[in-house]
Amino acid sequence: MFGFCLLSLQPNVEVCARNKHANGFSSSEEARKLPLTTTFLTKSPSFIIFMGKRIRKIKNIRLHHEGNETLILGGALFLVLNGGLYYLCQDKCMVLFWIVAIFTSIIYGIIVNFFRCPLRHYEGETEKTVVASADGRIVVIEEVDENEYFHDRRLMISIFMSVTNVHANWFPVEGIVKLVRHHNGNFYKAWLPKASTENERSTVVIETPEGEEVLVRQIAGAVARRIVTYAKEGEDCVIDEHLGFIKFGSRVDVYLPLGTKVLCEVGQRTTGNQTVIAELP
Repeated sequence: MFGFCLLSLQPNVEVCARNKHANGFSSSEEARKLPLTTTFLTKSPSFIIFMGKRIRKIKNIRLHHEGNETLILGGALFLVLNGGLYYLCQDKCMVLFWIVAIFTSIIYGIIVNFFRCPLRHYEGETEKTVVASADGRIVVIEEVDENEYFHDRRLMISIFMSVTNVHANWFPVEGIVKLVRHHNGNFYKAWLPKASTENERSTVVIETPEGEEVLVRQIAGAVARRIVTYAKEGEDCVIDEHLGFIKFGSRVDVYLPLGTKVLCEVGQRTTGNQTVIAELP
């Protein structure tokens, strides 16, 4: 039946396409005179395509396993709290119960949103390609002295993740993991320059098939209190694979060799495992 409706719609769409005016009408006055169903049907194919894309996007979203404990304990706590308030307020004032119920539902929704983990596949060329390790916003692109591993000048690209961003981290390049190291530290705001060297952080060094070394640094922020790193020394790594996870607001720095071609700019929004940020020399 649905297919029949679309087929019956085709002549109207073709007539509209031949007219030089928008929507196939010579004036907005003529368009307003047409029945509402006709106007809707002439737009329905694009609407159907749009909704199809939205549904596929939703199907590709999962919850990261790092959030299981937080979501279960938080959900149980909110249920007990709301259940207790309902029991105490049901014969008195239900306003307090509804205020707390709405507030806790919003908080829980934010936590669920934080632990979402979209299924993503990078379909571009991977040779010499550097993709964003995280969702967020690029806050720094500059040459710096990297004194922890390289002890020389490197190009640093930093991505800041707010609490509303996906916090799964992906490998930015393909190659072999040469180093994995965790450092305890402070919890300054992640966008501050000193956060890169003074905050709690994990360092991962990857050697690409072309022999270039790339350092990725996961940095905890003022809210984050736990960095999880899945990378292991000596293992192969590929784009599309998770490097780790940082709980709540944080930052990821990528140190690249000088001569790398930058393909992004400060302030640009990035999508982890999708946005190409640089090309290695």
